[in-house]
Amino acid sequence: MTKASVDTSVIIEYIDEKGECHEQAKVIFSAFLAGKLEAIIPSPILAEVYYVASRIYQKLGVKDPETIAMKLVEWLYRLPTVIIADTSLDLALEVGKIKLRYKLALTDCYVLAISKIYNCTALFKKPEKEMLENIEQLKENYRIVFLKDYV
Repeated sequence: MTKASVDTSVIIEYIDEKGECHEQAKVIFSAFLAGKLEAIIPSPILAEVYYVASRIYQKLGVKDPETIAMKLVEWLYRLPTVIIADTSLDLALEVGKIKLRYKLALTDCYVLAISKIYNCTALFKKPEKEMLENIEQLKENYRIVFLKDYV
């Protein structure tokens, strides 16, 4: 089965029906749900999804936004085609190397490190601002897909 390391931005695009890359994220999640693609999500991404989703639900005026965000994270955690990557020494060191070399957000470093360790694609909504100065080098060293490229 094909595997992909998934960034928070892809998950948030999936729940944001008005997001610019919602349709692309929906295709990705359809593949997860159909068993055609396996997601590898580092635990810091789950924490970030909870935080971002809670804030979005709060802004939308959803009743009890934290509970809804918690249910989203629990759903992701329990999906049979999702692997939650536990912290290991190899993962910690790879994340540290990426952080040192590229100075990216820590969660982005986790997604890239997972993609390297599991030999899979790293999925992001779009290149983050910090990625742009090293985008060619990142593309050479990691298999990266940006949903924005398919809009």
